Amino acid sequence: MPELPEVETVRRQLAPLLTGRRIIDAGSHWSPKFTAATEAVGPEIEAVGRRGKYLLVGLDDARELVIHLGMTGHLHPRPPGAEPGPYNRAWWRLDDGTVLDFDDTRRFGRVAVVPAADHRSLPMLHRLGPEPFDDAFTPASLWTGLRASTARVKTQLLHQRVVAGVGNIYADEGLWDAGVNPASRQVTRPQAARLHDALRRALAGGIDHGGTTLRDYRSVDGEPGRNQERLACYGRAGLPCLRCGTTLRRRVIDGRGTTWCPTCQRR
Repeated sequence: MPELPEVETVRRQLAPLLTGRRIIDAGSHWSPKFTAATEAVGPEIEAVGRRGKYLLVGLDDARELVIHLGMTGHLHPRPPGAEPGPYNRAWWRLDDGTVLDFDDTRRFGRVAVVPAADHRSLPMLHRLGPEPFDDAFTPASLWTGLRASTARVKTQLLHQRVVAGVGNIYADEGLWDAGVNPASRQVTRPQAARLHDALRRALAGGIDHGGTTLRDYRSVDGEPGRNQERLACYGRAGLPCLRCGTTLRRRVIDGRGTTWCPTCQRR
């Protein structure tokens, strides 16, 4: 599933394409997860934002078009004269003739239109924790948030409450960098401080390299990310740890495949 760096990459590419354009027509797949696309017809697009893994397209009528890419979602402009692809789930026609397509093979994505900044009808979005690069996300806030539960540290990161936008890839990378065992149920203050900085490094690196493409993710221009070429931990089970040389291991933690170093990340 696209995580914060992948969604941020998409946001940055969409912003110059959409900002200042008016939506003059739209269509969608019959699923109620996508039919709200047609509710966005009429207003001008003021900005393209992001919250966690959600894209927030600000409209000039005090509403937001919210798009979640799910596991296989891909937003891209449709070439002039081309027909929509077989997995098209929603589309928007802009006043300059551009058609923005939302293709989603597995249909785990979602489209919604809500009052601006009012996400109560979207519980997962409404309950997100702080953005990882905001001032509200501090070593202290991370330590306090992780102490509030006895769930495993990695599981808490994936729940999005202590910090928004971190998924399986960047959780493994951050925990490895910080030397924190993903199965731990508590962390010390120094561990939380290291993890705070490590998560920021992992996410910033992902953004700088256009996101991580393991199979489905593509940016707006159709290109894969490059961050998979620099992963230190995720997906490297059976290979030597880049820090100590110990063979990295893999296990399933609360339903999610997890890679870690048994030497660098002792419990």
